[in-house]
Amino acid sequence: MELERLSDSDAEEMSGNSNPGKDLSPEKITLTYGYEGTESTTAECEEFLPQNSGKKQIQFTDFEGKTSMGMSVFNLSNAIMGSGILGLSYAMSNTGIVLFTVLLIFIAILSAYSIHLLLKSAGVVGIRAYEQLGHKAFGQPGKIAAATIISLHNIGAMSSYLYIIKYELPLVIQAFLHIHQNTDDWYMNGNYLIIVVSVCIILPLALMKQLGYLGYTSGFSLTCMVFFLCSLIYKKFEIPCPLNGTSVDPQSPVSGHNQTTEDLCVGKLFTINPETAYTIPILAFAFVCHPEVLPIYTELRCPTKKRMQSVANISVLAMFVMYLLTATFGYLTFYQAVEPELLHTFSRVDPLNTLILCVRLAVLVAVTLTVPVVLFPIRRAIQQLLFPAKMFSWLRHVIIALCLLVCVNLLVIFVPNIRDIFGIIGATSAPSLIFILPGLFYIRIVPTDREPWKSRPKIQAMCFAVVGFIFMITSLSFIIVDWVTNSGRSSAGGH
Repeated sequence: MELERLSDSDAEEMSGNSNPGKDLSPEKITLTYGYEGTESTTAECEEFLPQNSGKKQIQFTDFEGKTSMGMSVFNLSNAIMGSGILGLSYAMSNTGIVLFTVLLIFIAILSAYSIHLLLKSAGVVGIRAYEQLGHKAFGQPGKIAAATIISLHNIGAMSSYLYIIKYELPLVIQAFLHIHQNTDDWYMNGNYLIIVVSVCIILPLALMKQLGYLGYTSGFSLTCMVFFLCSLIYKKFEIPCPLNGTSVDPQSPVSGHNQTTEDLCVGKLFTINPETAYTIPILAFAFVCHPEVLPIYTELRCPTKKRMQSVANISVLAMFVMYLLTATFGYLTFYQAVEPELLHTFSRVDPLNTLILCVRLAVLVAVTLTVPVVLFPIRRAIQQLLFPAKMFSWLRHVIIALCLLVCVNLLVIFVPNIRDIFGIIGATSAPSLIFILPGLFYIRIVPTDREPWKSRPKIQAMCFAVVGFIFMITSLSFIIVDWVTNSGRSSAGGH
């Protein structure tokens, strides 16, 4: 029997540490029995999707990651992809193609760098829980702050998904049943439908013991969104411009000036208008996946910082490509007539079109299967706060999931418009999760004997956190101005 370290490279983490044993934790040690060479182990660690061939070595540890790299990519990509993808075409219409692309590249790079800071901090202390990193950096207040921010953000994300189900699913059912008028049947009531979906689909998936088990549903969810993208590209060459011979939204700042067909059907490279200010928050929130990073890292097979960073880079790149294509083809299909919610714009073309109905159904399936992935970090945060030293309990596992789903369902049912709540939560939680907390964790956790305060990595982390504070203040300022003037038409938040 021998001790084998599973955390980041030993040489990197041992250097500059006069007492390497003090950071040794159960998550960083694996007791291996019957070790017979490295060939089979290396092959298993390198596989992208799970395979059943070969004999697996026996490991004794408090938690053994079993999720393959491919399934981890599916889960993280599904966590990144949110309902905000439906508003990216509208964001492009308010910035122009070139400016939108530059901003999207910028946000994607910052998101990947933020995950790098998070993984580096976790590797130094051998902790793979966001809340425990907060405790290590700032004590109990840091732990409470991290858990609260994660819970608020993910509850907002879950609510946004259920809102899509509430308002889109009745329309899909109405179209498939060829119902031409509103009825009082329960299956046409969105409030009843979200309860049915929560009980029959979301709850069973949320009761899975490990997040890695959702890799298959995450893969199917991503497949649905790929179908949505392919249908969007197809419709670009089928829908004429201008849409139905009409002009743009009369509330648009560019409407009402005798626009010609050429004005309406030409993509703008650069555009600046009052709605442009909301684009950066929308794009930033579209890449929020940080609460799910460490749980996925924990369940990754052969977990190292390099492998998890590869998972993050692949996921961010895949979502960058999907976001860019969705925004571009959605914008070039409807141009200035695109609405804040892309599916609504499609409904103006032909609400009974079979392909459009399938697209709406695919989006509904995708957001439904994303809810359990978002629920896992909230449950983990609650357990870290209330039951930090308790062993796993199925009863507690189930009760927390039930309570969360009940609370989110009640929020969606009884609050008719929570746009402003989403805006406040998004403007505070998203910059905290992407910029502020990873930067501060890195500064506080990485020892000064390894990286002094004036070293380039720590200066970069400090600047990163400062950008987060500026971003938060700016977003809140725009929301407050929007409230005062009552001129805003879109929310700056939400997944």
